[in-house]
Amino acid sequence: MAYPEKYMYTKEHEWLLVDGENGTVGITDYAQSSLGDIVFVELPKVGQQIEAGSTFGSVESVKAVSDLYAPVTGVVTEINESLNAKPETINEAANDTWIIKVTLTNTDEVNGLLSAADYEKFVSEETGH
Repeated sequence: MAYPEKYMYTKEHEWLLVDGENGTVGITDYAQSSLGDIVFVELPKVGQQIEAGSTFGSVESVKAVSDLYAPVTGVVTEINESLNAKPETINEAANDTWIIKVTLTNTDEVNGLLSAADYEKFVSEETGH
């Protein structure tokens, strides 16, 4: 499985693309394949404050409901409303499907996230592959 190098990753299987003080958040390909067919995404409200490590929504699949964890602290500036009608888009292209966009309140938090290589190593240790 390839994890784009331009993203930073969390151990909860979210990815973050940082552009200055703005961030785009999605879930990893590993996460979507573990969940199975995604049938619903619970999104936060635009303007909502999120805290690094806290939940900001959830993804529901035919197997389970999984919380979404904020990789950074910030304010939600945009939500991917197309996921309301087509949540399966995440299954089709997890690396290209964003869930929320945020303005970061502490860009230093990014330093605590995993690189693509570190995330891949983490997943292989977690799965034994």
